[in-house]
Order: sequence, then structure tokens, then C-alpha cells
Amino acid sequence: MSSITTRLTRRLRDDRGDVPGWVLITLMTAGLVIIIWGLAGPALSQVFEQAIDRVTAF
Repeated sequence: MSSITTRLTRRLRDDRGDVPGWVLITLMTAGLVIIIWGLAGPALSQVFEQAIDRVTAF
């Protein structure tokens, strides 16, 4: 029983984490945002401008 407690304590104290995995996820997310913004940016700008024009026309 003591060895199980010792192993569990060691695992809980081990806070190294998976830094390369998180870096990869962050870079992939940033890449997706850039790609989506590049494709949808002009359309979103046009929708925003139309909305502002309608509001100011009131």
C-alpha cells in the first residue's frame, strides 16, 4: 500500500507537463485563425460596413 501512495504522490508532484504539445496546439490554432481571417476577412468587413450604413441611415 505504501508503494502505491508513494507512486501517486510522485505523479502528483510531477508538473513538467507536455510543453511541446501545447506549443503545437497554439501554433496550429494561430495558423487556422490566419487562414480563416484571410479567407473571410473581406466578406466580414463588407457585412460590418453594410450594418453600420443601415444603422446610420436611421
